[in-house]
This record gives sequence, C-alpha cells and structure tokens, in this order.
Amino acid sequence: MVALVSALTAMRYAIHGREVPVPNLVGKTPAEARNLCLGGGLLFESEGRFYSVQVPEGRIVSQAPAPGTVVRRGWRVRVAESLGPQRVNIPDVTGSSSRAAEINIRRRGLDLGTVAVAHVPDEPGDQVVAQQPPANASGISSPTINLLVTAPPDVQSFVMPDFSGMRTAEAIRAVQTAGLRLGGMNEVSDANTAAGTILRQFPAAGQKVTAGSSVTFYVAKETTRPAE
Repeated sequence: MVALVSALTAMRYAIHGREVPVPNLVGKTPAEARNLCLGGGLLFESEGRFYSVQVPEGRIVSQAPAPGTVVRRGWRVRVAESLGPQRVNIPDVTGSSSRAAEINIRRRGLDLGTVAVAHVPDEPGDQVVAQQPPANASGISSPTINLLVTAPPDVQSFVMPDFSGMRTAEAIRAVQTAGLRLGGMNEVSDANTAAGTILRQFPAAGQKVTAGSSVTFYVAKETTRPAE
C-alpha cells in the first residue's frame, strides 16, 4: 500500500511538473513574447496582423491560450501583431478584374483575403462585383479585403451531329452552320460507296462538343477501274 501511494504521488508530481501557466504576452514585442514562451517551455507562433487603437504598432495585440491558462510544456501559443490605428484607406476595386484588384490592394499594403467566384447574370466574367470591407470603410480590424468575382460564362456545348452519308459539299456547309470548323478531309477506299461521300467522322456523332470544335471527315475516294 505504501509503495502504491508513493508511486501515485510521484506520478502526480511528474505530470504537474510538466505543466506551466501561459504568460501574458499582450503589449510585448514579438521578440519579448517569444523569449517568454521559450523560457517556459512553450512554442511561439505569430498569426496575422490586426488594427488596434489601444496597442501600439509592432506589439502583441492578442494571444491564445489566454494568460494564466495552465498547459503542458511544448504547447503552442498563437499571437497576433498590432498594426496600430487604421491609416490606410480601403480602395474601391469593384468593376476591376481580379488581377487588377489584387495589384491595387497589395500596392496599398493590404492583404487579399478570400476570393469567391459566382455566376452573375448579365455580368462579364472575371469582374469584381462586391468587396468586404467596402470602399472607404473605417474602424476595420484586419487589413484584409475579400472579393466576390464573376465566373467566366459557360462555354456553349451541344451534341455532335451525324454527317455520315452526306456529300462533301453538303457536309462542309453543315459544319459551318453548326458553328464548327473543318479539321481535315481524308480519303478512304470504299468500293461500295460513291466517291465524295462521308464515311465516318471524328468526333463521332452523339459526342458532346463545344462551339468551334474541329471535325475530321473520312471520305470515300474515287476508285480506279483496271483497264480491260
């Protein structure tokens, strides 16, 4: 019994001996905060920057876990750095392309956040239609701008028609009428089919294609009869 109690007591001290309270890092410089964490056997990780009117620029504005939380040694403490009060105007990037909007945002020292893409009727593709925060917003917490960008229009598609059995001239007219283009015309020997008749095609009839796709024809060529 004495041995069991001694073992449990030793285990309890060993477990609690590996626990440390998280120091208060708010208001410290990143270097000071890192040294405090490492001195307590904790890991330090900086995540993000935020505006703050209370905490000077370049100092820690928030942390997780909170100060005083008891954690195991080796626990990761995440902090955010203060940018000081907001001094940058939020630009209006609506109506710009996604690339032009990104350049405008980064040129002002801001960060590009989430870029959502959606189909918007009657709007051209790759155009910013909304942003968060809005232009000229004040009192924002983060220097990040999220965008909503229009998706490119869907490419028109349809089922490839069957050109087999058509005469060459008729097939070419049908290709042009369907919004396709002629990719090639290959002659194939076929004694049972009149010369200039479409024997087969690629893509095959029934396949899904887009406007402007090319069609290659295999055409029966005229056979030469042996001299009598």
